[in-house]
This record gives sequence, structure tokens and C-alpha cells, in this order.
Amino acid sequence: MKTKQNTLYVGSLAKGLRLLRAFDESHREMSLSELAARTGLDKSATQRLANTLHIEGMLDKDPGTRRFRPSHAWLEMAYAYYWSDPLVGQAMPKLINLSQELGETVNLAELSGDHIIYVSRLPCKRTYFAATVIGRRLPALSTSAGRAMLATLPEDEWRAAVDHWPIKPFTPSTTLDRDTIRASVEAAVHDGYAISKGQMILNEMAVATPILGPDGRACAAVQCSVSGHTWDRDRIAAEILPKLQDTANAISPSFLSPRGG
Repeated sequence: MKTKQNTLYVGSLAKGLRLLRAFDESHREMSLSELAARTGLDKSATQRLANTLHIEGMLDKDPGTRRFRPSHAWLEMAYAYYWSDPLVGQAMPKLINLSQELGETVNLAELSGDHIIYVSRLPCKRTYFAATVIGRRLPALSTSAGRAMLATLPEDEWRAAVDHWPIKPFTPSTTLDRDTIRASVEAAVHDGYAISKGQMILNEMAVATPILGPDGRACAAVQCSVSGHTWDRDRIAAEILPKLQDTANAISPSFLSPRGG
């Protein structure tokens, strides 16, 4: 339903949320003029909204520079989210075991619209900071986790996603050709997993296998990232994939029980 046709839609609240969403890893703190430019709101509305969010504890404001940044309230909201998502609690012990067994980075990803979002990240010693932070959203078509989850959808749905979902270059190796992505998802349909290389980070390889819900559609994916300097597809398939699949299969039954009840 279009927002203008929805009588329950609160436009002022939506504008406030637009302002909060303006912050990301590239926009950590902003002035009023920067917020206005990034959100498309006029400066007067931006000033009222930003100061209201500051008074309500959602934004911190530097008294000297008068620049705004996210407050600790965001962490409180993330904390509440984790208690509301039964998958995370069910999966965490198994993800920890997998991470310790492999000695490599292990992530739990869920679909968030046409992106994936990392809801749990267990880094290894070589992992850089950005790859340890939960909540990162990435185009689903550019990730092994996204392709593995898409492959569990009905064919017309995943093909439409490949045709229309966004793609974005992160490295010189990021695949931008939709026919190539389509072939990768089609392979994941038959294989039950997806492997990618150099999509987010040069020479990084990632393998993902879906966690299936009761309807056979993926509710999440377990993903492992390794260095392409020391791993290749054959070694990943032989040494990592079976353990990844065992973990995903072990999570699925325990996850179904709470939601089924």
C-alpha cells in the first residue's frame, strides 16, 4: 500500500527514521547541513527532528562542534532485537563450535529485503574490524549467503530477484553481470550451497549453506570466509562445506520447534 493511501502512516515519524538511517560506516557523525543534504529534508525540519532525537536519547550531540552521532540507545535496540529473534539464540552455540573447529570466520546472515544482514559474526585472528560488526547490510546478489538463500525460493522468485535486485561493485572482482549471477544461483539450486570469490574483499573466498524453514525456504544462512591465498574451491568443498552443512542442518530442527509452538 502506498504511504499516502495508508491512514495509519505517520509522516513525521517516517522523516525521523529517515534521519536515523542516514548514519552508516561512511557517515559516523554529521552536522545539520550534512543531515539535510543526505536525507533530502529541509534544514528547518532537520533541525527539529535532530534535536528531538537528541532529547529523546537517540542521538548524541557534541557540545563543541554541534555534530550528531548515534547514541548508546541504538545498542539497546539491537539488544532487544536479539531477544526477539529466536534463530540467533538457537544457532549461537553451534556457530561457536563451528568457528572453533574451523579456525575461520563464521557468520550468520538473514535476508533483509534485497540485501543480507549479518546478525551474528564470529571472527578469526585475521579478521579486520569491519568484518566483526553485526548489522552490516550487503546486496544479496553479491554474497554467497544471499545466493544460497535465494536458491531455496521458487524459480520464478529467484529469477526475478536476479533480474531486479541491486548489485554494487566492492572490488574489481565483484560480479556485475546478471547472467553470471543467475548461473551461480542456479548452481546453488542444484548443489545446496554457494561459493564466491573476491566479491566484498579481494582474494576472500566465502561459502554459504542455507538454514531451511518449515516451508523449505531459507530463513538464514551459515557462511564461512577464508583467504583465497590458502584456500581454493576444491579444498573448501572437502574440508569446510560438510561441517557448514552439518551446522545448518543442526540449527534447522531446533529453530523450527519454537516457531511451530
